Amino acid sequence: MTDAAEASQARLDDAVFRPVRAGNSLEDTTARLMQTIRLGVVPPGQALPSERELAVRFSVSRDTVREAIRELSDTGYLRSRRGRYGGTFVSDPLPDSPIVPVVPPTAAELDDLLGLREILEVGAARAAAARTLDAEARALLWTRLAEVSAASTTDYRRLDSRLHLTIGEIAGVPSVVTVMADNRTRLNELLDSFPLLPRNIEHSNRQHEAIVMAILSGNQDGAADAVREHLEGSAALLRGFLA
Repeated sequence: MTDAAEASQARLDDAVFRPVRAGNSLEDTTARLMQTIRLGVVPPGQALPSERELAVRFSVSRDTVREAIRELSDTGYLRSRRGRYGGTFVSDPLPDSPIVPVVPPTAAELDDLLGLREILEVGAARAAAARTLDAEARALLWTRLAEVSAASTTDYRRLDSRLHLTIGEIAGVPSVVTVMADNRTRLNELLDSFPLLPRNIEHSNRQHEAIVMAILSGNQDGAADAVREHLEGSAALLRGFLA
């Protein structure tokens, strides 16, 4: 992994491996681990940090981490390996994601969720385009674009999320990535309640390319406009399926 890729991964790790709330520590730890899987922060086949490190980063006991890992192992999302190269690994392949019924958000709740996303992601794209990116950062962005463009329907949501979060971390404001990760997790829960649409995926991939090209060319207005158009498509689907 290049220095830029390592730095990017470290910032994404910081966005999700952070202290959980007291009171529901098991549930919150389980949810946070699931967030790392669904957002692709730890890809299939790769290892989670050790139980000791997770306990420190989540500010919970190792017993809580162990119980959370057991919960996700029982449902097929994690696998444990023993021996010198052992540890807890994200399953590869991941379990199929069923169409999950959700309690539809109110119109106000959906407006809030989508409004926050627009502020975060349009601003992040503009900020990323304003920066002078080195060769490694540029290559990383191309890699994330290629991954989502080639993704299967099983992997699409995870790799799509990873591209968007990478744009957020390239913007250079680490706390933005944390809020984006939480916002994206809730959005993915809603998006997972209806099927992926092949034509929409093709359209989204063309929009992703336009976003990345604008960022890499330093076109701040173009990057912001491309992201805004992209988000409007997702918002239309969410309103259509959930209204």
